Amino acid sequence: MNKSIVVDDVTKKYKLYNSPGERILDLLFPRNYGEDFYALRGVSFEAHKGDVIGFVGTNGSGKSTLSNIIAGIVPETKGQVTVNGQASLIAVASGLKGDLSGRDNIELKLLMLGFNKQEIQKLEPSIIEFAELEQFIDQPVKSYSSGMKSRLGFAISVNVDPDILIIDEALSVGDKAFAEKSLAKMKEFKAKGKTMIFVSHSLGQMKQFCEKILWLEFGTVRAFGSVDEILPQYEAFINKFKKMSKKEKDEYKQQILAQHALN
Repeated sequence: MNKSIVVDDVTKKYKLYNSPGERILDLLFPRNYGEDFYALRGVSFEAHKGDVIGFVGTNGSGKSTLSNIIAGIVPETKGQVTVNGQASLIAVASGLKGDLSGRDNIELKLLMLGFNKQEIQKLEPSIIEFAELEQFIDQPVKSYSSGMKSRLGFAISVNVDPDILIIDEALSVGDKAFAEKSLAKMKEFKAKGKTMIFVSHSLGQMKQFCEKILWLEFGTVRAFGSVDEILPQYEAFINKFKKMSKKEKDEYKQQILAQHALN
């Protein structure tokens, strides 16, 4: 099978500053200003054409950071990401300009993707119809609810027919009917053999839709394998993790990061 995504030893480091002044000092006189924060540490996995992979993990595990790196929105600090084909990220308000109308956002995003005016005019009605925003399409996006923004972002992304579709919690907002319509569209993409990354807290949707699971834990890879193998392990972990005190969770995190540092 052809590889559509190769993530090789990817690390993403951010700097956390105590004040705006500390940030400026670090820019002017690069020293040890600020605290290093690792959103990802040595992450590796491969996706083949037609794979549907779910990203799971507790909040702060690095799922959205990895999604953004694969989509080319943020750069990795270390390591390499190879994406064979056009990747499109669907996340709430991802890439949408609040001061522009929904229609203007459609046109801007399609222009950025390389579509000409004739192609945009042809695609625009189907995007608006899929998003179910006919009544609001000429209103500024900053007036939209999170569900409306998600619908617009999803409609644009699926109608441009990308090779790789990355859905980051975009179906967690809005109504159930639109979520079901979106899942049906994703199944169409699956049938076409497109590669998909699905980030969601809904394990039910993961079971229904995904074939493989990447389990991220505090920015590291805990496990990668089939849904049947990994999801039961993750569910058991989550049930146990929820019962931990804050102190126990902090101690567990330090233990995992220490183990990763030794490897």
